[in-house]
Amino acid sequence: MTKQINRAGLVPALLLSALPLPSQAEPSLALPIDCIPGETCYIQNYMDRDPGPGARDYTCAGLSYDGHKGTDFALPSLTAMIDGVEVRAAAAGTVRGVRDGMIDRFYTPAEDERIDGRDCGNGVVLDHGDGWESQYCHMRQGSLRVSSGQRVEAGTPLGLVGLSGRSQFPHLHISLRHKGQPVDPFTPRADATTCGTGDGATLWADVLPYQPGAVLSAGFATEVPEYDAVKAGTAAALEIPRDAPALILWGFAFGGQTGDRMTLIVDGPEGRVFDADPVLEKDQAMFFRAGGKRLRTPLTAGLYSGTVLLTRDGREISRKTVEIDIR
Repeated sequence: MTKQINRAGLVPALLLSALPLPSQAEPSLALPIDCIPGETCYIQNYMDRDPGPGARDYTCAGLSYDGHKGTDFALPSLTAMIDGVEVRAAAAGTVRGVRDGMIDRFYTPAEDERIDGRDCGNGVVLDHGDGWESQYCHMRQGSLRVSSGQRVEAGTPLGLVGLSGRSQFPHLHISLRHKGQPVDPFTPRADATTCGTGDGATLWADVLPYQPGAVLSAGFATEVPEYDAVKAGTAAALEIPRDAPALILWGFAFGGQTGDRMTLIVDGPEGRVFDADPVLEKDQAMFFRAGGKRLRTPLTAGLYSGTVLLTRDGREISRKTVEIDIR
């Protein structure tokens, strides 16, 4: 979860007199993160378009939270963050402010005193001219590659995705503002307090299809894994012995809504081993489910296939298949 910070906390006053950039009515935004949307990253939260206490994204669905003023490009695991994923300038501009030095740590309320209003964590603000600016938050400590006053082009590396500030998962929060007012790049000409409206225009240079939720990862195990291990990307067993105490399949997903089903199916050399389809009892931004079978006799040697399906109102919205060879 991420909240917009007071941008004054990231912009040094001495930069206010920087030379203006050429006039630019609307910036065209390149992908601000080095990943493949829907494969190696996903959009966890969009800008909140509900003027009340609820939250709706630009399609009127629930991939947002109250007061969210940007777009969250999330990584599927902590391991992916540690491996290093580049944050890039979405458009040409001048670096208006930077902050580095905040640790990468999962946010809890106990962190409030340490964060002290610096919800964005490590980040960068870019001035694109004509009142347009973009802000990049939750970057990895020590990874920032730009400095105040530096001119950058679209695609210039700014640093790495991190977990700094008020963040509960590794991601890049990018927000766009025009003359201080938040703009949703998915529907820039629509009223920022409405959803399901607009003329179809977008500020993204490439199409970013809307993904209502998805299975991020799946794996086999010999016991139900800890949620922290699932989020870290270390829960999947690389080998399972034939005499294991149990055979477990787990799935990790985002964008869960009340009534969604996560179906877990395992097939082996002799056919179906087990299947289950637990139902979500409440909306969950991220969640995992596991199912399996306790073993009274050794497993038959061979290839085992696990399939995790996420369905909504009887319609499949995502699936992931994993395999393991048991010898």
